[in-house]
Amino acid sequence: MNAFRASLLVSARHSRILGVALLGCLLMAAGHLLAEETVPFRKLPEGAGPMDEKAAKTFTSTESGLKYRILRAGSGAKPTVHQSVQVNYEGWLINGRVFDSSYSRGMPITFALTQVVKGWTEGLQKVGKGGMIELEIPGYLGYGLKGQGATIPPNATLHFIVELIDVME
Repeated sequence: MNAFRASLLVSARHSRILGVALLGCLLMAAGHLLAEETVPFRKLPEGAGPMDEKAAKTFTSTESGLKYRILRAGSGAKPTVHQSVQVNYEGWLINGRVFDSSYSRGMPITFALTQVVKGWTEGLQKVGKGGMIELEIPGYLGYGLKGQGATIPPNATLHFIVELIDVME
């Protein structure tokens, strides 16, 4: 093989690698644009407090893959991972089916942030006492490959509206 043909082969390989790299960059940029897309607000559950007039219309993504938007900022302290919280919440699957709701039971729930799925632990640290947050939790930050009984299928993306009523020590 002469030097000219060898350089063409190398150039073709580099072009293919460059093309794949450019395609990857375009897909990442498209994913970023989709993550910034305005998402309509879900109807709040009966008994929920109001959202702020200027509530975020887009979700913010964390490094872990959690997506969230603050619906009401709250004026109190944000909880830390080692604290307990009292909340009202509603959870639903991507098909819109509600799988759990403290609102429908008519009473808030209290738990330690170390006792819930990773998406809740991370997300609730982003909102202050008195605030409301909407969470979109990918399966690996939720119930993972096992799911949760017959209610939540394996690797399901979970959606929640959570009102942070109180933060306890």
